[in-house]
Amino acid sequence: MKIGGIVAEYNPFHNGHAYQIEKSRELGEWTHVVAVMSSNYVQRGETALISKWARAEMAVKNGVDLVIEMPTLWSTSFAQRFAYGGVSLLNSLGCVDMLSFGSECGNIDELIECKNAINSEAVTERLKENLEYGLSFASARSEALKAVCGNRFFDILEEPNNTLGIEYLQALDKLGSDMIPMTIKRIGAAHDSLMRSDNFASASDIRRMMLSGSNEWEMYVPQSVADIYHREEENNLAPCPNSKLEFSILCCMRQLSAEDIGLSPDVSEGIEYRIHDAALKSGSLEELYQLAKTKRYSHARIRRIVLHAFMGFVADDYKGEPPYLHVLAMNDKGKEILKEAKEKATKPIVTKASDFDRLDDYGRHVFALEDMCTDVYSLASPVILPCGREKTNGIIVLGDAPSEFDEEPAVEEALEESADTSAEEQPADEDNTESSAEEKDIIENEQDEAQE
Repeated sequence: MKIGGIVAEYNPFHNGHAYQIEKSRELGEWTHVVAVMSSNYVQRGETALISKWARAEMAVKNGVDLVIEMPTLWSTSFAQRFAYGGVSLLNSLGCVDMLSFGSECGNIDELIECKNAINSEAVTERLKENLEYGLSFASARSEALKAVCGNRFFDILEEPNNTLGIEYLQALDKLGSDMIPMTIKRIGAAHDSLMRSDNFASASDIRRMMLSGSNEWEMYVPQSVADIYHREEENNLAPCPNSKLEFSILCCMRQLSAEDIGLSPDVSEGIEYRIHDAALKSGSLEELYQLAKTKRYSHARIRRIVLHAFMGFVADDYKGEPPYLHVLAMNDKGKEILKEAKEKATKPIVTKASDFDRLDDYGRHVFALEDMCTDVYSLASPVILPCGREKTNGIIVLGDAPSEFDEEPAVEEALEESADTSAEEQPADEDNTESSAEEKDIIENEQDEAQE
């Protein structure tokens, strides 16, 4: 068994994602695939258009064997924390052999070389100087690399999936992981592009088509994805655009003081006062973002701060890595992955609601936040849904397993005592909190959508 891992959003799953999985299986000789997927909220600081359960089902019907959730605290964070959260979850399974990610350059050696150059003492020193001049982290790092290495890596850092890929490589180093990295060259439409190529379109373009009411998007996704989406539509479970929460977010932001906003993660240099002032003046979220953004604080970073303030997240909510492995969906091969993970996982594996009660204090705290986030997400559906879905929506199980997961003896045997064997709860790694000046300034590379 050779297990490959992917970190993604699948918002929604499309032909580009299917291509990445297929090529990764082929080039890496994978027999099994596990994906760490974003929660009901994505890195651009907004709701996912389709719930995590439906997106996980899309993934398992199209090449993924096991889907693990990345909690909202990490899935809505800046590129460095997003990448670290996803890679740490794959690593903590203890049985993933390789990590695959898409990139524009498609050359793992070039990305590793660029990553090593970024970590050099000369670039690090120049980066600190550039940050003192008020540049955003992305601009400061790019200028530092150019000053030390010339234009050698300029094209690499100009592309969003390349830069996110470098963060995956940084995460592997930080974790001391044995997972072997590989990259698949991105084909078809560019990130966030409206240009379409053959049967490929960007996820953002597909979402625009979905929200427009046109079915043109169906040619850019597998048929099973279209079927799941239409089922969710018919059941008033999709789409769930961020615009449905706009009034609630604006109402909340008008009630928060600047000091309240200042408690949110990744706030520094008084930006909370600018956001507070913008919230009092704005008639829409887009106007708030535009009024608040600066040269140092990009549109994407402002969106994330506003979402975190709305959710009540504070800086102390982060304690390094996500504290548990929450299974969203799987097939029969996914059960095989879990059976091996039972022996090797370094975090508790959560397969049912009662497992959350066995987590340590930090794990229960993260789940409580996730529970709240899902209840808020339920306000964005076409028909407002009741609270409690986090504990009532079960795992999506495909293959030979029966529909009721808890009644499957083979799975129960594979997962028996997984919480106990892996939950010699690891103390929070304080070294993983963002304490350096560079990390406080946030990696802000306008990477609004991961792996799209």
